[in-house]
Amino acid sequence: MATENGNGDKPSNHWGSDEYLSREAKDKTVDNLLPNEDGPDKEKGNFVGLERKLGLVSGICLIVGTMIGSGIFASPRYVMEHSGSVGLTLIVWSLCGVLAMLGALCYSELGTMIPLSGAEYAYLYEGFGPLAAFLYSWTSVIVLKPSQVAIICLAFGAYVIEPFFQGCGDREDLQPVVKLLAAIAIGIILFVNAASVKWASRMQIVFTVCKMVAIIMLIITGLVRLGQGFTQSFENSFANTQNKIGIVGFAFYNGLWAYDGWNNLNYVTEELKNPYRDLPLSIMIGIPLVTVCYVLVNIAYLAVLTPAEIMTSSAVAVTLADRLYGVMAWVIPIFVASSTFGAANGSAFSGGRLVFAAARQGHLPKFLAMIHTKRHTPLPAMLFTSIIAWVMLLPNSSSFETLINYFSFAAWVFYGCTVSALLWLRYKQPDTKRPYRVALPIPILVVLASIYLIVAPFYEAPLESFFCLLFILSGIPFYLVSCISRSCLKVSSMALRG
Repeated sequence: MATENGNGDKPSNHWGSDEYLSREAKDKTVDNLLPNEDGPDKEKGNFVGLERKLGLVSGICLIVGTMIGSGIFASPRYVMEHSGSVGLTLIVWSLCGVLAMLGALCYSELGTMIPLSGAEYAYLYEGFGPLAAFLYSWTSVIVLKPSQVAIICLAFGAYVIEPFFQGCGDREDLQPVVKLLAAIAIGIILFVNAASVKWASRMQIVFTVCKMVAIIMLIITGLVRLGQGFTQSFENSFANTQNKIGIVGFAFYNGLWAYDGWNNLNYVTEELKNPYRDLPLSIMIGIPLVTVCYVLVNIAYLAVLTPAEIMTSSAVAVTLADRLYGVMAWVIPIFVASSTFGAANGSAFSGGRLVFAAARQGHLPKFLAMIHTKRHTPLPAMLFTSIIAWVMLLPNSSSFETLINYFSFAAWVFYGCTVSALLWLRYKQPDTKRPYRVALPIPILVVLASIYLIVAPFYEAPLESFFCLLFILSGIPFYLVSCISRSCLKVSSMALRG
């Protein structure tokens, strides 16, 4: 059985109503969200809502487990293509990690200042109002989060059968099997996340360990090859470097796809035991760890394969394993499948919380804000996200690179807007309590990087970018209809009471 969060017909612990609460009321609301000395919500014997069960280790595993998915095993091809040289490729991978880290630090300030689940949705609402929040929820709930889950699960299905059918990703006759495995993976993730937050976090920890084993294997392989003198790929590292700024932007898109998930912990802020400490600390540990791993893995690829081989391989890690591991080459596809499954679990976990946050505010049907009375999981929201992901498996999908370009353009529109909200809130609410405060140059740098990532690819591919922007703006009519409907309901309610 599920019920609406908190106190029946009104969302609890949320100040994002049509009119903002007073400063005193807001501070009181924030305090109610934070853990108390007797443990989270112990005094509420009949508490119905999201429980604080995620600690520091779970937070780190959610970040690392979501970031390390299919990207590092598939994106190197496209980063190399758009960079043109080994030197620029490694620079792109490093700068993508730095940008993810800087963005996450900005989100740490927002997450400790506004300790609500929903990440960008909550921050955009507080900074720019309900329309900006609605457009984000419209784009993410309908497209970004479900498509991310679907794409990652398709990669999972392909890697599961890779040991039995080599090159399955390019075989049309095997696509139904891949899609079936993807659908089963989504179903398992839905069941686990609906059953228990603890189960979901433990599953995330297990698959994070599996993917780290794969990463460590690749890194050790690369270091051994370098020690043996296989350094040909690093000679004349900047030869053929791409000099078109728009094309390099696409290289960043593909690199940043592999880093996507750096903000996922902000979607579950209300479930952290101690968000003031665990949110920034998890970010400071998790993202640098992923960045170092990604750069070393790319060096490992280049120690085994030539740049030309990388640019023609859609599964670089599998190509490396086939080259060196012999009869044990099947190990890498299995570990990569585990990696993608863990990433899909983390993405679905955070996506369900976004649906919950938007529904709690009234931007989605209110039943999606219901919480299971015993398991304290957002069951309707998780089911909603999973159904859309299943639907996205039905048609013939676009190419991996095209999907990434659409995803990244929309994502960085909202990342830039969210960090801009941080700057605006610094001016608008200078006295608001900020347990973690990022240095001012960092959000300015992130906003400038976001502008580049939006404008440069728009210049190179205006039609695709225009369609993506048009979809975001198409949410405005739906927002107006939603406002009119809510106004009519309020008038009708007042008339009945009168």
